[in-house]
Amino acid sequence: MSITLHDVARLAGVSIKTVSNVVHDSPGIRPETRARVLAAIEELGYRPNLTARGLRSGRTGAIGLVIPDLRNAYFAELAGAVMTAAHARGLYVLIEQISGYDKASELAVLRGPRMQLVDGILHSVLTLDDDDVGMLDLPTPLVLLGDRIFDGPTDHVTMPNVAGSRAATEHLLGLGCRRILALGAHPGEVAGSAALRLRGYGEALSAAGVPVHPELVIAVQDWQRFDGAAAMRAVIASGLEFDGIVAFNDPLALGALRVVLEAGLRVPEDVAIIGFDDIDETRYSLPTLSTIDPGRDEIAEIAVGWLVERIGAPRGSIAPREHETRVRLVQRESTTRS
Repeated sequence: MSITLHDVARLAGVSIKTVSNVVHDSPGIRPETRARVLAAIEELGYRPNLTARGLRSGRTGAIGLVIPDLRNAYFAELAGAVMTAAHARGLYVLIEQISGYDKASELAVLRGPRMQLVDGILHSVLTLDDDDVGMLDLPTPLVLLGDRIFDGPTDHVTMPNVAGSRAATEHLLGLGCRRILALGAHPGEVAGSAALRLRGYGEALSAAGVPVHPELVIAVQDWQRFDGAAAMRAVIASGLEFDGIVAFNDPLALGALRVVLEAGLRVPEDVAIIGFDDIDETRYSLPTLSTIDPGRDEIAEIAVGWLVERIGAPRGSIAPREHETRVRLVQRESTTRS
């Protein structure tokens, strides 16, 4: 039999209302009472029945987060930031990962049974684009994250990918680098992070009067450490000359960093390397990795706040809003030359 609030209240020696207040992290609960209730919840393995709650109130107290890939540290850390922002508002978060790199898989997750259990959805768009906005006409309040759909039917929170990549490239140009690899391109992509970051890279080079050499634009399939390492092994084996790397995310940069060092090149003296996303691991690599901080916590806070507003407002009463975060260049050892 499932564990109920009654069971928790009985074990903790408190009222059902007190258990409910603890579950919802309401203020005014004495620390010792909160600790006793939490201990009872842990001992009994109590989990809130979101479906039953929804039938009673019309709300489940949960929001959904649909993201492309939890193996990507950026999305794992974004999920953590979303959970922190949601918890501060007394909400639970159901996380769903898109299983395939195609529209059918993405829509299956977005319209799937788990997303029917939530009051609203944060969706980090993977394959959909401006031509697919009609597919986002859902009965559930929705806030979009990412770069593929602009001027869509609902709120949109993203980062300035072009400006961030341009700042990263300008940083390497300022160090004297002139043959800078753009690591992470997706050939043929016209929307999405890879296309936008490639645009920023090209803008910085053009503004500095440095030619954009096509052979320095390195394509990869995925943005994992393995892909960065494999691409760099191929570059080094080809004999291509380079003195800097703008990686389109931090895992690519970390994979490339390992291979560059294995090849006997010095970082940053021979090759300066900068990533994008400011994941936690960049602080602990050797050398530590310079990167672009895209404002991940800001994305989570704005997106969750807007979603809560949509949940509480009549459908169609809030016009679509857009928010672009501020980016910050974080210089560490991989681009610090004496």
